[in-house]
Amino acid sequence: MVEQMDVTSVAAARCDSLANALLLDVREPWEFELARIEHSVNIPMSTLASRVEEVRALQQAASGPVVVVCHHGMRSMQCAQFLSKQGLDHLINLSGGIDAWSARVDPSVPQY
Repeated sequence: MVEQMDVTSVAAARCDSLANALLLDVREPWEFELARIEHSVNIPMSTLASRVEEVRALQQAASGPVVVVCHHGMRSMQCAQFLSKQGLDHLINLSGGIDAWSARVDPSVPQY
């Protein structure tokens, strides 16, 4: 099952329950270069199917949930559901995506 969290909840939880979370950004590299959440890892949706074991290893190393990020929250939900079907658990979709993050949490992150 994939949990949904809004950006303000994720931002607040990063110092507590999400301190060990893997922030998995599934946007394309050019989007990631333009705007990203600090300490996130970019594995584009277009390559995710061939990199599931990499995501699994990153989650194990982080020892926390995976927060999946995209531009508005739709691609990330698809990717989180895909990862769930591959046996990963503790998946969280960042509703509103990086767009909402830059509007509500960190205005230094450019909107596009």
